[in-house]
Amino acid sequence: MTEKLLIIALKGHNTKIITLNGKRMKKMPSALEKLPGLKTLDLRNNLIPKVCPEIRILTQLEVLNLGNNLLEEVPEEMKYLTSLRKLHLFGNKICRFASAACDGLQNLILLNLNNNQLTCLPQEVSRLKSLTCLSINHNQLSSIPQELCFLKNLYELQLNYNKLICIPEDIGSLENLQKLFLVRNKIESLPEGFCELKKLKILDIAGNVIQMFPSGFQNLKLREFYCEGNPLFLKQPFTTDYEEEDVWSLQEITSRFLMRKLEEQNPYLIQALQWYPKVKKIIAQRKKCIVCGKPFITPWLECVQFILPSKNWKISRNLHLVPLHVFMCSHKCFNYSDLNIFGIAPA
Repeated sequence: MTEKLLIIALKGHNTKIITLNGKRMKKMPSALEKLPGLKTLDLRNNLIPKVCPEIRILTQLEVLNLGNNLLEEVPEEMKYLTSLRKLHLFGNKICRFASAACDGLQNLILLNLNNNQLTCLPQEVSRLKSLTCLSINHNQLSSIPQELCFLKNLYELQLNYNKLICIPEDIGSLENLQKLFLVRNKIESLPEGFCELKKLKILDIAGNVIQMFPSGFQNLKLREFYCEGNPLFLKQPFTTDYEEEDVWSLQEITSRFLMRKLEEQNPYLIQALQWYPKVKKIIAQRKKCIVCGKPFITPWLECVQFILPSKNWKISRNLHLVPLHVFMCSHKCFNYSDLNIFGIAPA
């Protein structure tokens, strides 16, 4: 049956494009091996449970659409499709990647995995160096692998309707990302590295559990920003139980001294730190006081600062002020803080 359908499809004498959409096919036609020059193969809306081994012959294939079938994995045979640019696997039952599935997809620019059953992405996703659009809406993802942040050409990332709790700090490495969709997840906060997304234009985080945004978020060059359904902090004072006297640990005193010297570009200290990786790691985790701008390790007070959204942003109707997660280094700075900065009471 499948071979007859292929013959019928070829009667148009176009051996570059094969479309067998909605034919209730239960397997791929093995005769595909006789079409090494095929450019587009569309087998949407069928009943195909796995990819035939003959597909490895299609080294010139540029578009493969297997959407709405019965596949349970991204198959290893994908690695042979070295010319593939667009791969549609939406609406299957995919819950895993075969171990070598990503190996040969160096030219892939679009990958659509919407409406599947993925709970995680493999580290090998980092091999998709040319990828510009990745869409994994309506899956079961609970985390994003750090390796995803190695995709320097990624322009659009869609992860709506998953189970994500957090975003990796290295997301700022996606230097060309312009569209990011994270609707209806369980994300509690955005990392500070998020503010490194200098080209980000559209951000939709509606329906998460975010209360405030990292300091520097206000500097993003967004055009559209949607955050409905998040329990954002409202502008109101929070009481604290901190004593007026500043008491710092020995580590904090030492760290502040070292950081001050590093800001002065002390060459002896810079060289010496290479021998003390633990100290270097501690200093790398420093924060800056929202009031005085000085670096510190241990926050004296966790705060929320309210700012007006940029006039250039197209925003959610209910967003009047943007709450930023900021810190203070001392009681002295707390006394000099302006009215838009409030301490957050410990839980």
